Amino acid sequence: MESSNLQRRYIDFTSTLFREGFLDSQYTQLQQLQDESNPDFVTEVVTLFFQDSEKLQDELSRTLDQEVVDFKKVAAHVHQLKGSSASIGAQRVKNVCMAFRICCEEMNREGCLRCLQQVRQEYFLVKSKLETLFLLEQQIVAAGGSIPIMW
Repeated sequence: MESSNLQRRYIDFTSTLFREGFLDSQYTQLQQLQDESNPDFVTEVVTLFFQDSEKLQDELSRTLDQEVVDFKKVAAHVHQLKGSSASIGAQRVKNVCMAFRICCEEMNREGCLRCLQQVRQEYFLVKSKLETLFLLEQQIVAAGGSIPIMW
């Protein structure tokens, strides 16, 4: 596929991610930090987000599975996940974390478990979408094109 078709697909796909609330303006700000001296900046930051988020989700699951739940520990993990989600612009994950924090404050174990499932679902969706986006970027570059700037 020629690069102009790939670029159109990239623009359409990225626009959809913003329109559907998967990404917010923070992702655009992240892209603005990428330049020729660090062409993989966004991919590297997002990959770190993926790794940290999966560890946090596993830790949340272990903590919520305890007979006596340490809600302060759960809240700390949720706060960390919310912050890292916000830092890359993963808006829907961040939004679920906000509801999750309320359940922690209320010491609502069932609510926390439901929120953890929602976090996992939204995380899986945004991870899949961003991996698709990164693949499109690789295809554009391989076809000799440049990644469209989306500000």
